[in-house]
Amino acid sequence: MCAQGEQTFRTEYIDEENCRMSEKLRVGILGATGMVGQRFISLLENHPWFEVVTVAASARSAGKTYEEAVGGRWKMDTPMPEAVKKLEVMNVSEVEKVASTVDFVFSAVDMSKEEIKAIEEAYAKTETPVVSNNSAHRWTPDVPMVVPEINPEHFDVIEFQKKRLGTTRGFIAVKPNCSIQSYAPVLTAWREFEPYEVVATTYQAISGAGKTFKDWPEMEGNVIPFIGGEEEKSEQEPLRLWGEIKDGVIEKAAEPVITTQCVRVPVLNGHTAAVFVKFRKNPTKEQLIEKMVNFKGAPQELDLPSAPKQFIRYMEEDNRPQVTLDVDYENGMGVTVGRLREDSVYDYKFIGLSHNTVRGAAGGAVLCAETLKAKGIYHKKSKT
Repeated sequence: MCAQGEQTFRTEYIDEENCRMSEKLRVGILGATGMVGQRFISLLENHPWFEVVTVAASARSAGKTYEEAVGGRWKMDTPMPEAVKKLEVMNVSEVEKVASTVDFVFSAVDMSKEEIKAIEEAYAKTETPVVSNNSAHRWTPDVPMVVPEINPEHFDVIEFQKKRLGTTRGFIAVKPNCSIQSYAPVLTAWREFEPYEVVATTYQAISGAGKTFKDWPEMEGNVIPFIGGEEEKSEQEPLRLWGEIKDGVIEKAAEPVITTQCVRVPVLNGHTAAVFVKFRKNPTKEQLIEKMVNFKGAPQELDLPSAPKQFIRYMEEDNRPQVTLDVDYENGMGVTVGRLREDSVYDYKFIGLSHNTVRGAAGGAVLCAETLKAKGIYHKKSKT
């Protein structure tokens, strides 16, 4: 399934050199002052294709410089980029005004689900593409939810979405939940062996809640066995990644059946998953490792700016992956797997690790945006 989708997608690309040489696209960040917004700004510093020209947030931040609005709440390990410090924060609710300054936007707004749906559609209807980190539109039937290495062909549904919205250029595309990044790519690499039943427990970092230990001191030395809404996302969203476009909408796959538990643990960055899998076919351990380490997709074929060179790596050591050693693999855009072995109840089990605010959030959205640009789905707005 995946290889076929990649091949179809690959033939539709515009010339890669033209893509790289073209003038940078002007980017806006909606929800720029929050943790994911900050991660977008950090990742886009010196990006070869995109330039952050607009930052937007709530009315209480509007009118301040970005540096003033964030104040002492900058949560990244790297300093705030100089290029954004003096940008005046715009009111995210002033849709037309914000949209007039950019070619497309990344969305990381902190609102209710219905408010997010409405504001993202409002931006799209100004002919401004929206690449969203939010969950609000993940199950809107004609909105693609994409991991570019897995299902870039789902971007084709955008043409149907534009007809519904009445736009020629504006649309919404989203990335999936951070929790699934530690196992969905691995299961995709193994699709030919027909995994049909999966049990996964995720151990999720506090940055997934937009927090640091300074914000959430009660998490130090603590474990919370519940994260609202995460288990449904972790069970259902992989099935949408593996779905197909039918009659202008994405229909999710029926298998594998996935059941999960999601646990908050005292780690700043990095989601770890303990995963058990049953297969209809009988792969060897060597076959499973080979499929993982050789798995690649459109981002690797096109050498997109944010693409990891090797998407999934396998570590033979019994005590890997570890968050402190491995979470930043491929600048946080790769997945690290270890402890693959046969199981007495299921066929195989493994441990996966991914960076929840890079691959699992802003970085995954940036890679989606790069893929969309490479496919020629958006470009600079015409000057009027």
